[in-house]
Amino acid sequence: MNMKRAPLILWILASCTVADTSSDLLDRMPPDVPESWLPIIGEYASGSDTVSVLEEDESLVLLFWGGARFPLSASSDGDFETDSNAVVEMVADASGRAEILLVDGQAFSRLSLGAEDGGTFRITPIRAPEELLIEALAASPPEEEGDFRPADLAELVALDSTILLDIRYATRNNFMGEMFYSEPRAFLQRPAAEALVRAHHWLGERGYGLLIHDGYRPWYVTKMFWDATPEELRVFVANPANGSRHNRGCAVDLTLYDLETGTPVTMTGGYDEMSPRSYPDYAGGTARQRWHRELLREAMEAQSFTVYEAEWWHFDYNDWPSYRIGNERFEELGMG
Repeated sequence: MNMKRAPLILWILASCTVADTSSDLLDRMPPDVPESWLPIIGEYASGSDTVSVLEEDESLVLLFWGGARFPLSASSDGDFETDSNAVVEMVADASGRAEILLVDGQAFSRLSLGAEDGGTFRITPIRAPEELLIEALAASPPEEEGDFRPADLAELVALDSTILLDIRYATRNNFMGEMFYSEPRAFLQRPAAEALVRAHHWLGERGYGLLIHDGYRPWYVTKMFWDATPEELRVFVANPANGSRHNRGCAVDLTLYDLETGTPVTMTGGYDEMSPRSYPDYAGGTARQRWHRELLREAMEAQSFTVYEAEWWHFDYNDWPSYRIGNERFEELGMG
């Protein structure tokens, strides 16, 4: 998906950067957090006040979205204390996960920001997907003037078979719960595809590979996303009147996988999640999650990709204005 803007509250948290993620630090993966900390890490709200509990430098931190931050230390009775002597108590559910934080008696309830515990973020489409498909296929992309390069879409796995695919829009495991692609395939314009392979090889030297969620996206799918999304959430999807960089074959949605285990790494938030956790500079989560996010960003930016300002997983190739909006379906593209 694409966001064009976002409510101010999202920018507040995203701007509260917490750790130096310069290149020298990317050589040192932070240790994982103690299991006992995981139930309290998250976001909580009390009226207009919102806080996050995150991990930084092997310590827990209480971060107020307005900017104030306090280290948390465990007390003898199992609660936590800040360096200002405020007491932070955790009220857990049956699974042991914190649902309420009491900060000096003020109750903060856990916020559900989207995909919890590895689940998939969902919306309720405002129109039937079957109806939208008929309309979208009958419509035409916006006309564009200019001198564009001819399309040369390359299939990523044909260039390197160790690139993994998890094409959510070819399944029902996506934000709308509908299938949009007839085949689980990923394409990019050839210069972008070759640059992505170079990023994949660089990551391979560090024990990681690329897992692709989406590449080239036909325009008619962008129109379906827009027409199905409630108006208050349309900041998270591209307007078909303008098209998207996915339509030009120069945008890719992706994450990292561990070469040893073959499993995706855990990031600060889930793919296509409409929440502050999607921001590339989101301050919450754990140091290791943020480290993985920055490792992905360094690999892609070194190959002329730019991270999208509101989605840690979305990268645009710098040559995207050179290509026209495309609308070919996957089954029309052939192989290679």
